[in-house]
Amino acid sequence: MQWFTDVITKRYAEFNGRARRKEFWMYFLFWVIILIVAAILDKLLGTDYGDPDAKFGRTGWISTILFLAMAIPSIAVSVRRMHDKDRRGWWVLIWLIPCIGWIWFIVWQAQDGTPGDNRFGPDPKAAERGGFADPPTV
Repeated sequence: MQWFTDVITKRYAEFNGRARRKEFWMYFLFWVIILIVAAILDKLLGTDYGDPDAKFGRTGWISTILFLAMAIPSIAVSVRRMHDKDRRGWWVLIWLIPCIGWIWFIVWQAQDGTPGDNRFGPDPKAAERGGFADPPTV
């Protein structure tokens, strides 16, 4: 839960720097759980709207407000994750490519970041790698 709250409270709209895999995936795990709870609340409270015959169900006011409130930190953590891969933040838009874009995006987010410092900042995993900012050479 700390990863989620840190993104929301400390780095809400911060697009600079780098984000580790763990920060990205833990944030999205809690985000999905919270959205599911919001959808259930919408159903229970009767605040859902839309076509009742829709293929994927209806959405609700609580879910919509929460989704809009979380859009900026979600994009920000995704951009920081791309920075960790030494890619520009604009690569986040790759998920817009039909069929394969979101698969490509998930694969990139699942890969380890660039070891050592890169053009976007210091390595966030430097402490786990023995305290070295750059990986030791052999």
